[in-house]
Amino acid sequence: MNYILFMKAKTYTLCICLLLLGAVACKNAEKSKENINTNQQIKKFYTSELESCIGLLDSISIDKLPQKNINLYKKARQHFKMIEPVLAAIDVNNYKSLNAPNILQVHEEDLTDIKIKKPFGFQVIEELLHESVMDTLLLENTLTVTKSRLKLVKQNTSISLKDYHVIWLLRNQIIRTATTGITGFDSPVLAQSLQESQYVYNTLIKIIETYQDFFNNNELREEIITSFKNSIKALQGDFNSFDRYTFIKEYTDEQLKLLVAIQKDWNVEFPFEMAIANNTVSLFGENTLNVNYFSDYKNDTTQIKKKEEFGKLLFNDKILSKNKSMACVSCHVKELAFTDGKKTFNNKQKRNSPTLTYTAYQQSFFMDARTGSLEGQIVGVANNHDEFNLPMDSIVNRVVANSTYKVMLDSLYGNKRVEYNIRHAIASYVRSLNTFNSKFDNNINNKENTLSASEKRGFNLFMGKAACATCHFPPIFNGTVPPNFNDTELEFIGVPETNDTINPMISDDLGRYDFFKTEERKHFFKTPTIRNIALTAPYMHNGVYNSLEEVMEFYNNGGGAGLGFDVPHQTLPFDNLDLSDEEIKDIIAFMKTLTDSSY
Repeated sequence: MNYILFMKAKTYTLCICLLLLGAVACKNAEKSKENINTNQQIKKFYTSELESCIGLLDSISIDKLPQKNINLYKKARQHFKMIEPVLAAIDVNNYKSLNAPNILQVHEEDLTDIKIKKPFGFQVIEELLHESVMDTLLLENTLTVTKSRLKLVKQNTSISLKDYHVIWLLRNQIIRTATTGITGFDSPVLAQSLQESQYVYNTLIKIIETYQDFFNNNELREEIITSFKNSIKALQGDFNSFDRYTFIKEYTDEQLKLLVAIQKDWNVEFPFEMAIANNTVSLFGENTLNVNYFSDYKNDTTQIKKKEEFGKLLFNDKILSKNKSMACVSCHVKELAFTDGKKTFNNKQKRNSPTLTYTAYQQSFFMDARTGSLEGQIVGVANNHDEFNLPMDSIVNRVVANSTYKVMLDSLYGNKRVEYNIRHAIASYVRSLNTFNSKFDNNINNKENTLSASEKRGFNLFMGKAACATCHFPPIFNGTVPPNFNDTELEFIGVPETNDTINPMISDDLGRYDFFKTEERKHFFKTPTIRNIALTAPYMHNGVYNSLEEVMEFYNNGGGAGLGFDVPHQTLPFDNLDLSDEEIKDIIAFMKTLTDSSY
């Protein structure tokens, strides 16, 4: 009898399991059908906008009045911005090419593979249409190349978005709008950034409506649509007076929080993390960016805190240098946000010691971007005759001869890559120097309410009229471009040799040029972070300026061009910024709020 009851129970359990499996299979099949349907709808919208964009560009003609061509361009640009969220998600390289600034594109893979390409796309067309004397041949050529690329994009369109792709698409665009869209980054002449951001938000609404059947909680769907609509209303203002601080705080961050709720509602399972964390709820949060995304993908993060502690010991130890007279800390002092407060460390050095805070969030290292990782940067310091002057194999011998270090190496790494492990430990320590707890961070994240009116105005100027954020991108305020964070930009701003403005001479440091000898890269340097900038004087690659006031005067007057230098490749967005003394004070006040509380 017990056996019969057991078999019946077993059969019943099996049936329930089969029913559950069947239900899961049906749900997966249903979700698959939904994916096909939504992808078709997105593709239809996407290709329609592409066709309209191409048609309007095709209507621009040198035979027409300039204003008519500008109006046609504006309409074409509107359709391009409408597809921006999708294009940037499915074809980021073509998106970047079509939306590139009007400066030469230099790609240096190695000494035998250097490509210099003239830019094309919307920003180039925008500038050409507004020239006092139009280069008609260049305009026609740029239009042709741009249209051809758009046609190629349309021809090769393949949209197969899964639920996590949609979340990434939405999150990236929300952050793209907040970090580059509202700054004037890609509307150099017309300053249409706010209007164009409205177009983008309309597309985000359309995407949410397309995926309405994915929602279990319809109130959540309505909530994010309402937030997008409110963003559009907020963006209907003047570029210079727009309150970017409030926009990010009340709309960007609200939408990031809603996205986390939506991915839970959809039961989204992410296959991996991108640069922006999947659980991001704030643009300026301490966990917004995945620091390991910027490091060697082979790095093992097990026991990472202990590895950081080991790295800190090595960072402060002079045995790493040939004469045992120099350590990393010699040039990077914690109290000065890991700089040394000197123009150059000594008379053997040509460049100023940069801050190591937030340096982890880059794709290239050293001021000339010659190294692709922090681990690689350590090799450069070791091999430099004017720095450690001790090859890595000798450093390894010294480290393993120290019994404490030997135990730590064995217990933390347990393999034979000793040289790499030493470098990884130091790099891990450097990657830990990011706290995101400055006065600005705490205010925009609602942890305190202490920003002055001047400091808020300074942030809005930095992100708008002053064009600072078109090179120093938030949230790190360095040259690594959000939201993908795959590229760290170099700029040519024309820094002088001394602060003599009567008889100025351009710095004799050629920067990136010295690495590959590419003529078009003379005087190019990586854009550093301005976090903790109040502690890191003197400024610029050669320490030429002693105060932030001097730095702002240099930028306000037009950089090297304003000093009278012949700088055809200068990358500053304007000849001068036309900032008042009060506006400059406000910007400096904002920059001082970026000092981490630990300093």
